[in-house]
Amino acid sequence: MQSFSTLMGTQTLLPIIQADSAGQGVDIATAMQAAGIKLVEVVLRTPESLDALRAIKQTLPDLIVGAGTVINEKTLTDAIDAGADFIVTPASSPKLLELLARCGIPALPGVSNTGDILLASEAGFSELKLFPATLSGGASFLKTVGSVFQNMRFCPTGGVNADNQQDYLNLSNVFAVGGTWVAKPNWVEAGDWTSITQACRQALI
Repeated sequence: MQSFSTLMGTQTLLPIIQADSAGQGVDIATAMQAAGIKLVEVVLRTPESLDALRAIKQTLPDLIVGAGTVINEKTLTDAIDAGADFIVTPASSPKLLELLARCGIPALPGVSNTGDILLASEAGFSELKLFPATLSGGASFLKTVGSVFQNMRFCPTGGVNADNQQDYLNLSNVFAVGGTWVAKPNWVEAGDWTSITQACRQALI
């Protein structure tokens, strides 16, 4: 199975879409794609999230679209049925890791401490999401665990923004950063798609 970092290619930003409707999801994704984004994560936090994921894939077939906030077998099955190209979780458990390992598409399990990292490593994963990154120790935590978990690579999310993203990307064990700062709620509410495009473009520099 293809690794998550291979799926991302040279893109070092995992932009997160939280949509209240399918149309809104498409508008956000379109704005992101205009900046050169090739892969996006739709978080399953609203009843309309799955519809948004389906609509984005149908409207923007060149975009790689995954599902985030997958926390159990039902949300995993729903995401795959909706056509998700990859899976991201906010946390890990032995059962969820087992499901991810055999789900058939790239997955990025969420971890927040060294115990989680070891658990994911034992399940066969070498690429993980650190969440919530800032509250879990941030860049200094990842720098410290790098010497212990030498084969693990991370995509920190949660508290990552334009001011600190480079602190993470400068680390050898970080392959990307994730965040919502490139699609602020007030921009989405106002339909300010240009600001989303500009924020994504800046984040990719």
